[in-house]
Amino acid sequence: MTTVAHEIDGKVGVVTLAKPPHNLIDDRLVEDLMAAYNAVVSGGCRAILLRSSMRHFCAGAEMASWGTGTTIHTDKPRFEAMLHALEDVPVPTVAAVNGGALGGGLEIALTCDMILAADTAFFGQVEVAVGLLPLLGGTQRLAQRAGVARAKEIAMLGRRHTPEAFERWGIINLVVPESELGSASLTWARQLAAGPTQVIKGIKMQANLEARGGIGAADARQIEINEMIWEARDRQRGAEAFFATGPATAVFQGD
Repeated sequence: MTTVAHEIDGKVGVVTLAKPPHNLIDDRLVEDLMAAYNAVVSGGCRAILLRSSMRHFCAGAEMASWGTGTTIHTDKPRFEAMLHALEDVPVPTVAAVNGGALGGGLEIALTCDMILAADTAFFGQVEVAVGLLPLLGGTQRLAQRAGVARAKEIAMLGRRHTPEAFERWGIINLVVPESELGSASLTWARQLAAGPTQVIKGIKMQANLEARGGIGAADARQIEINEMIWEARDRQRGAEAFFATGPATAVFQGD
């Protein structure tokens, strides 16, 4: 049985972590997650919503099988393939975090473009408590979002943090009441799916390039990205809507 379920709701690929009891990470879960992303993209989705059906979003690594069940952090090609599959998937991704997102669970959430959290959620890069380095790229992604000093604090002290603190520090996008997490995150994903698909893809590429290599890395591919989206039908329809109705009423329908 798969540890990750997936379906397509309209144009949103809904990917659900579903490994009892707490979505603890091992190689199987990572492989199932990558396969689910591939399946919904192949099925024509224009955005992905990543969520959990368990009490927690993901409570970290499967420590009971450590050293045998989780090896992706020791295999450079597999590690890079994982990050590419999750972070550079060619559609926007939204994580809906309930319960705990700890250790590797936080790191999985950080591969998403946007993160919404329930007001009852909690976050932590807690590996230091068991003598481990954050193994799935969490420290550097916290630094991208919140700055080096804050990333060091979060990873070195290993404390748990409220969603409000993570929102204030720019690590997550929005905190909502727990009862509204499902509807709010799906609304965000649907809005992204309805937008100009190739343009959004280009924006994602620009932002990821800058995050990894600075403005120069993004500028070096600016013309290439411009050319990629210039002939896209959704861009053309968006421009036509703008000139026909004006900016206040123009509506984009992605293609």
